[in-house]
Amino acid sequence: MKKTLLGTGFVLTLLFSPISQTFAAESTGELRQVDNVAHRGASGYAPENTMAAFDKAVDMKADYIEIDVQRSKDGELVIIHDTKVDRTTDGTGYVKDLTFEQLRSLDAGSFKGEQFAGEKIPTFDEILDRYHGKVGILIELKAPELYPGIEESVAEELKERNLEHPQNEKIIIQSFNFDSMKKMDSLLPKVPIGVLTSSKAHTTEQALTDFAVYADYFNPSYGIVTEDLVDQVHSLGMKISSWTVRSQVAADFLLDMDVDAIITDYPDYVDPRKTNYKSP
Repeated sequence: MKKTLLGTGFVLTLLFSPISQTFAAESTGELRQVDNVAHRGASGYAPENTMAAFDKAVDMKADYIEIDVQRSKDGELVIIHDTKVDRTTDGTGYVKDLTFEQLRSLDAGSFKGEQFAGEKIPTFDEILDRYHGKVGILIELKAPELYPGIEESVAEELKERNLEHPQNEKIIIQSFNFDSMKKMDSLLPKVPIGVLTSSKAHTTEQALTDFAVYADYFNPSYGIVTEDLVDQVHSLGMKISSWTVRSQVAADFLLDMDVDAIITDYPDYVDPRKTNYKSP
């Protein structure tokens, strides 16, 4: 089972942070923290996977930004969710078929509102350079099966910045592609790995046990989250981050389920002042 001292920094940070000290003084129960993960940035308020959305997430005091990494035709790692550019830009075509210059020329903001006109598709290295040390980064490899060798490229960018030894789990890598995550675990054994799923078939005891060999996080859609699933995940030494919250009701449900992180388009639905509380 993949268990290291990765959680030690998290525990120490939690115990000695000012907020945690306050709650510890007021509570005799177990102290827990629910991480607030801004999905594609604060994408409820700004165009997803753009600097505007990531800056908004930082302003809203999210614990992490979640980004989607793909690769241009000429090998540049870029941040965009869909495998085609049609929905979120004024262009058309598959990301993998467009050069970085073509991708960079697109307007990636106007779909959200004219005030965001001119927002560009960011690069992976721009995100790392701008935000590491300021906010945690949850890196999703989007359709890595379309981009042979993308795992090595991502690992190299992290190593260049000495981020292959993340402090307090502030770099996490996840994907729906489990083989890709096994590969990432072998390339970056000290970086926490997450597996994404929306399938109940992946919540069996055997499936979860298999994930725990290489993964630190089991990250399901909130529609399949139950108290029993959370307990099973925790019993195997993994954490659980659930997605995608777009309502206060969904956020409150996941808080009640005792998940470790909530991935949301609206960071204010997971109010930082409410994410430390006494467990019953």
